Amino acid sequence: MNSLVPLLQLQNISVAPKNAADRLLVKQVSFSILPGKTTCVVGESGSGKSLTALSIMGLLSKQLRLTSGQVLFNDGESGVQDLTQLDDAGMRKIRGAKIAMIFQEPMTSLNPVLTVGYQIGESLTTHLGLKGPALQSKIASLLSMVGIPENRANSYPDELSGGQRQRVMIAMSIACEPCLLIADEPTTALDVTVQAQILTLLDELKTRMNMGMLFITHDFGVVADIADQVVVMFRGEIVEAGSRQQVLNNPQHPYTKALLACVPDAEGKKPLQPIDYAWLAESKSQTQMQNQEQA
Repeated sequence: MNSLVPLLQLQNISVAPKNAADRLLVKQVSFSILPGKTTCVVGESGSGKSLTALSIMGLLSKQLRLTSGQVLFNDGESGVQDLTQLDDAGMRKIRGAKIAMIFQEPMTSLNPVLTVGYQIGESLTTHLGLKGPALQSKIASLLSMVGIPENRANSYPDELSGGQRQRVMIAMSIACEPCLLIADEPTTALDVTVQAQILTLLDELKTRMNMGMLFITHDFGVVADIADQVVVMFRGEIVEAGSRQQVLNNPQHPYTKALLACVPDAEGKKPLQPIDYAWLAESKSQTQMQNQEQA
């Protein structure tokens, strides 16, 4: 696939509760992801990052609905599809096969009563029809790829460490070699050493498989390591977007500047600064004045 043709384009995505359509939780979000590139979506908890990802996957809860926008997906084979127009059966063919997601907490995502090998194999059987020795060989290969001994295929999730469970989630997500991988804060619950290993593994897999990657995080240290493009979200809206160099070295929006000011320095000499939201009231009053002048 042409590396300059967007793999995914979000156009004016909005999400609201079903019983309060005017109370938007995600507001007119638009960005794109290229093959082999990583787009990081960064912001505080509650800024709409995960809801945006769930909108792409068609996994919004029954209490929420997509009120506007398109999710245009181009896998290079089927042409451009608007995922918002697909029914459940159509989305099931996409999920796991062409778009996969690593969820935030592996212990709540993995089934505790099924072996990890069985759970990795489900998508291989569903999408690729693998069974018997061919299936077992593929499961072993995937475990080896993510750095887990092949004999752990018969282990249950509670028999693995946090880092190993996260690696199992990665193995599940890449099993069918998807075009796009969505990683929703996959390193949040891990210690720094394991986090570095997971980030390195994801970057190697992205390069090897030429996957586009949407990486959701609130950690600018992670952004500095892996991002090609950065999208900053605040209260359900995109407040700044650009290349990693643009956003980290020359932030334009007060919220982006405030987030960067919260990052501690390596030597621990810089005092931590809480975000002062006074700029928000000032920004709103300036917008209101501009609107009055235009009126």
